[in-house]
Amino acid sequence: MEKVKGKIFDINLFNKLLIFVKPYRISYYGVLLSAIIISILSTLTPYLLKIVVDDYILPKNFDGMQTIIMVMVGILFLEVIFMYLFAYYANWLGQKVIKDLRVNVFKKIIKFKMSFFDKNAVGRLVTRTVNDIETIASIFSEGLFMIIADILKMITVLIVMLFISWELTLVVISIFPILIYATRVFQKNMKTAFENVRKEVANLNSFVQERISGIKIVQIFSREQVEINNFQKINIRHKDAWLKTVWINSIFFPIAEISSSICIGLLVWYGGFNNINGDNISLGTLFLFISMSGLLFRPLRQIADRFNTLQMGMVSSERIFKILEDNSHIKDEGRKSKKKFDGMIEFKDVTFSYVKNEVVINNISFKINPGETFAIVGPTGSGKTTITNLITRFYEYDQGKILIDGENINDFDLSNIRNKVGIILQDVFLFADTIFNNITLYNDKITLKDVQNAAKELEIHDFINSLPNGYDFNVSERGSTLSSGQKQLIAFLRVLVNNPDILILDEATSSVDSYSEDLIKIATKKITKGKTSIIIAHRLSTIESADKIIYMENGKILEQGNHKELLNIENGNFKKLYQEQLLEEELT
Repeated sequence: MEKVKGKIFDINLFNKLLIFVKPYRISYYGVLLSAIIISILSTLTPYLLKIVVDDYILPKNFDGMQTIIMVMVGILFLEVIFMYLFAYYANWLGQKVIKDLRVNVFKKIIKFKMSFFDKNAVGRLVTRTVNDIETIASIFSEGLFMIIADILKMITVLIVMLFISWELTLVVISIFPILIYATRVFQKNMKTAFENVRKEVANLNSFVQERISGIKIVQIFSREQVEINNFQKINIRHKDAWLKTVWINSIFFPIAEISSSICIGLLVWYGGFNNINGDNISLGTLFLFISMSGLLFRPLRQIADRFNTLQMGMVSSERIFKILEDNSHIKDEGRKSKKKFDGMIEFKDVTFSYVKNEVVINNISFKINPGETFAIVGPTGSGKTTITNLITRFYEYDQGKILIDGENINDFDLSNIRNKVGIILQDVFLFADTIFNNITLYNDKITLKDVQNAAKELEIHDFINSLPNGYDFNVSERGSTLSSGQKQLIAFLRVLVNNPDILILDEATSSVDSYSEDLIKIATKKITKGKTSIIIAHRLSTIESADKIIYMENGKILEQGNHKELLNIENGNFKKLYQEQLLEEELT
């Protein structure tokens, strides 16, 4: 469970955010200037009201009052203009910052190595990229700038009040200790509450995302009610986290309102008491202090509310910068690049673990010559797919060496390796987009004609044209409108048009119908011709013509050779597996 700790306002964290503000510093300083001007203008109106009451209304001198009122109207007009500029550009700045921040977070996430995604739920990453970053915008629009504006207003009000009457100022600020203490307690409790809110939002997103993705499993096993009950438990925790913030607010704000009312009562009492005793506290001064106490207490109440927003933004910022500062990416320090790989692959004493001290690949060595078809067989969990993950550098091996064309795989530019390796997985992933875009992946160098020619070569052009809109047919999320076999054929076509030098087929025919399997066998022969090919096989009949086959168990190579050689090994593991499959086929 993730726990975020930090200050209410972390200056180091804010300095990191300011890096994203730099391109918009003119707007940033403009917003700060607007805050200063608003604080000055807001105190001028009540001061002019004092002058109107004392110098014009009470003496019944109306000759110059019209001019003062016009000045007050002008000040109010200016205050409205600057409040508009402040509100608009504070929000504008927040949106610009989160736009840039979101792009940087997505760039970071999309380059993480697979081990990062093994440990982090997709729903939680979606929460970080969408919800948390959106919350950061409020630091600028409703949090920090508003707090600065409120503090400047309070300072200006206090200076004017002290200048007019220090005695009445003391009456006003006598209430401050209660409010300051209540505000401090409020801030600390709200920070904890908001951390819980963000945690429960992430849990909620993660749960919903996983259940929707796995909806077939939920329905096949009739787990609907169980999942509804689980969702209700998470939803209740989310509700309770939010209600905690409501409860804290419901305690603090009545205290703030009562304190403001007490302050006004004390001002009226003190002013009246002193007038009875002969002290000259004018009615205008009393009006001024009652107005300014509102200007003082209202921002103080709002500052507590702004701190809610600021705290949520800071909690979200801390989570976001944890991602931005995470180094869970494959080291891309290689400088070598080849336009075409011969395709020689060699493993030398390679050891690898997904989890520390839990070895998956144990000191294995083998060599694949250029243009060879190399098959890997063995029971589930033997390390077959792991070998291909290491070749594509989805993971970094612990010990040994992996060579391509005699060069260490780490010496090559990462994109160079991946552009030259084509992979067809057992579980084909298609985006909710057209068939054409799923094949080209928006590569401008691949034309529709290229795709059509490749489809004809694989004998699936007619199948694609039979779909509504043909190559512009939208396959929906994860390719749900296509069968498993059809998705596999699209995956073969995607690899063919990219023309890689090395091919990896990870049990590509293990879950398709016999018609699709025949087409896939044809496609396999065509795309592997003249290329180094690695086939992870479930059905051993599909690899009879492979140049080399290795049989693995528990991360070790137990047998290797071609199909005939392996069948000639007395009591061999491959031979036993092959005979079991033959028997199964005869029985079916």
